[in-house]
Amino acid sequence: MNMLTEPNPKPYSGFRNPLLYTSVAVVLAMLYAGWVLFSRRQEVRELEEKSKAEKLAQDQKIVESLGGSSFGILNFYASPPIIQRSETAQLCYGVSNAKSVRLEPQSNAVWPSYMRCIEVAPKEDTTYTLTAEDGRGNTKTATIVVKVR
Repeated sequence: MNMLTEPNPKPYSGFRNPLLYTSVAVVLAMLYAGWVLFSRRQEVRELEEKSKAEKLAQDQKIVESLGGSSFGILNFYASPPIIQRSETAQLCYGVSNAKSVRLEPQSNAVWPSYMRCIEVAPKEDTTYTLTAEDGRGNTKTATIVVKVR
C-alpha cells in the first residue's frame, strides 16, 4: 500500500479546513464592500441635499433681485444719457409683476420685462416716462431725460 494515499483520509478539523478560512474571508470582503458602497451612497445623498438647498437659496436671491412678488419698476435709465444730434441712445427698463408697460413718447412697442432696452433717436432734449400697470389699477412711473448736444 502506498503511504501517500490513505484509504480513509481524516477530515480536516475546523481550524485546518481551508474552506472555512476562504468562506470567512469572502464574507468579510463582502461586508466591507457593502459598507463602502453604503457610506458612499450616504455621502452622495448628503451632497445632493446640500446642493439642492444651495440652489434653492440662489434661486430665491435671484427672484428677490428681480422684484420678488412686489410690483414695481426695477430700473429705468438711458445709455448714454447725453448724445450728439443724429446719434442714438438705449433706453433700458425692468419691471416686476407688471401686466402692461407704456413708454412715452415712443412709437416702438414695449412690454413687461425684467430687462429690456430699446433704441431711441431724439432730435432734442426729451423726457421719457415709463408707466407700469399691475392689472389691479396700481401704476408706477419713472422718468429719464436724454439730452442732445
